[in-house]
Amino acid sequence: MHFLITAGGTREYIDPVRFISNASSGRMGYALARAAQKAGHRVTLISASDLQPPVGVEFVGVDSAAEMFKAVKNFFAKCDCLIMAAAVADYTPVQTAKTKIKKEDKSLTIELKPTTDILKWAGRHKKVRSQKTEGRRQKAGNGGQKGQIVVGFALEDKNLWANAEKKLKEKNLDMIVANTPASIGADKSTVEIKIRERKWLKLPKASKATIAQKIISLVGTT
Repeated sequence: MHFLITAGGTREYIDPVRFISNASSGRMGYALARAAQKAGHRVTLISASDLQPPVGVEFVGVDSAAEMFKAVKNFFAKCDCLIMAAAVADYTPVQTAKTKIKKEDKSLTIELKPTTDILKWAGRHKKVRSQKTEGRRQKAGNGGQKGQIVVGFALEDKNLWANAEKKLKEKNLDMIVANTPASIGADKSTVEIKIRERKWLKLPKASKATIAQKIISLVGTT
């Protein structure tokens, strides 16, 4: 399979030296890239993180949500599975100052606009093979791949299952990985995984590498 994986928190620039971002380290996305590669898959990693990319992985570095969306669009049609582990900013400045904004003794108002929902776009544009086509593929011994698989992440501080299931449905995902803010920057965390039409699966507290291996193996069962 060809995995397209995103990682890191995007940077939405206010001026040449200041930006809006989040606490995502990108470590989960990189762990997923390593796990997929170790399992023998081809991997393209689109990253807004400063981490060193795994050797042998096709790497695309980006900064902003707009750049990440452009990169995802460029590679999406060629992938079998997209895993959106990146923490893409929900908003970006309407205007970016061309020079550094000077400090003054008055309030500064920054107008923000929504960024493109990359995950929703992918769910709407993924390729889905018909059952008839799928039957022919299985008879031919081609593995039973159902089309493109889209996996999302949901970081929720309340109503974890309800909010994650809403995201799974509204964005037309095949799998969602839900966790809490406690997982940010943590060496070990607990996640809960929902595959469409299946029950929730809770993974005990484990390292990102262990969680990544489980997610990659589950993708093969969707």
